[in-house]
Amino acid sequence: MALHIEKIAKSRISEVDFNNLQFGHEFTDHMFECDFVDGEWQTPVIKPYQPILFDPSAKVFHYGQAVFEGMKAYKDDDDQIWLFRPDQNQERINISAERLDMPAFPKDLFFEGLTTLLKIDSEWIKKGEGNSLYIRPFIIATENGISASASNRYKFMIICSPVQAYYAGEVRVVIADKYSRSANGGVGYAKAAGNYAGSFYPAKLAREKGFQQVVWTDSCTHEYLEEAGVMNVFFRVNNTLLTAPTSDRILDGITRKSIIQFLESEGINIEVRPIKVTEIVEAARKGELLEMFGAGTAAVVSPILGFSHQGENFELPKVENSYASFIKKSITAIQQNKAEDKFGWRYKVK
Repeated sequence: MALHIEKIAKSRISEVDFNNLQFGHEFTDHMFECDFVDGEWQTPVIKPYQPILFDPSAKVFHYGQAVFEGMKAYKDDDDQIWLFRPDQNQERINISAERLDMPAFPKDLFFEGLTTLLKIDSEWIKKGEGNSLYIRPFIIATENGISASASNRYKFMIICSPVQAYYAGEVRVVIADKYSRSANGGVGYAKAAGNYAGSFYPAKLAREKGFQQVVWTDSCTHEYLEEAGVMNVFFRVNNTLLTAPTSDRILDGITRKSIIQFLESEGINIEVRPIKVTEIVEAARKGELLEMFGAGTAAVVSPILGFSHQGENFELPKVENSYASFIKKSITAIQQNKAEDKFGWRYKVK
């Protein structure tokens, strides 16, 4: 199955202000596209970035069969392009697809399409601290018809967006005690589009109360802490980091698992276990809760300055040499080929 390439007549790169990028709003010249028809993936193509045409009855609009990934590419001082653990993204998009009864996308075609696209649009990957190219692979159902059943046609695509260092500003969160992000037996562990749609309304309510995001709790009792917004979440109690175990409610975050492995190699105490809300509230009251932070592709680490639970507000202390800053500096140095990669996480785009 040969990859067909259609290059753009003239690049739009000169129209983009790379010093003032809004996250996820500018896109590179090309995109990768491949259709699933008659039981197999076929006609892979890289072509100019452009709108795509769908019938109003396409099943993605009616039954939500849509999964995606988030990745980044980096360019070092020698103009070499690097990816960070892309094998994990490739595996996870197929795990997500399986949960929504969608076909797996072949590994060899995933990497051929991705690396070819990055080489064609390599000028969009800028060197320098904080610069990267955000990569969004996704699969959507494209069969026409509104019968309530899985689609028999799909489209896999990769689009790319140049980004700068992600800064969310001062973040304070509210711990959920009514709404849930996911439930036992559900699709919380998948990167399904609907998971994110369902989180927007509770997040809006949090913002109306002066908070920037929600820390999700388990759907049954709201007693256990799970994720922060669209990120995995870590808590530092004294000198121990805590994070919840993955489950069918919690995404197996690639940044999350990298942080755990990195901290274990550094001899920093980390516990992966269920974490009760009351445990963290009590630690905050005693002054033992030193840090909270989210972890994900966009920001790597996003510090949380305070939280609210059932109307009680807590501010976290300002900690010198914080775990959050140490982790972010160390992981980004590996991603950008500025530090030794003893874990074998970097992937060179040849």
